[in-house]
Amino acid sequence: MRELTPVECKTYLENSTEKPLLLDVREPWEYRIVSLEGSTLIPMRDIPAAAENLDPAQAIIVICHHGIRSRHVAHYLENRGFSRVINLHGGVDAWARELDTRLSTY
Repeated sequence: MRELTPVECKTYLENSTEKPLLLDVREPWEYRIVSLEGSTLIPMRDIPAAAENLDPAQAIIVICHHGIRSRHVAHYLENRGFSRVINLHGGVDAWARELDTRLSTY
């Protein structure tokens, strides 16, 4: 599993030739407060069932509030054969504080 800071992740997204899945694993109420454009919400508790419908070869950037839940989900996916998993270090909170201060924080 790779870990990228918000700045590294933004650069990765800008330079990527294929669109990775931005997988937000927070709760719906958190997602309503703030989310990254283009992200898909699948709460952490739903990952085991949802993983069956994800492409294990696709690049997946896992996102949560501070990067802890997303790290757990990234490890889970890697242990199930997903080969291109990236954790957003610091989560959406760090993204809002470092890259886009217009985003809400909580």
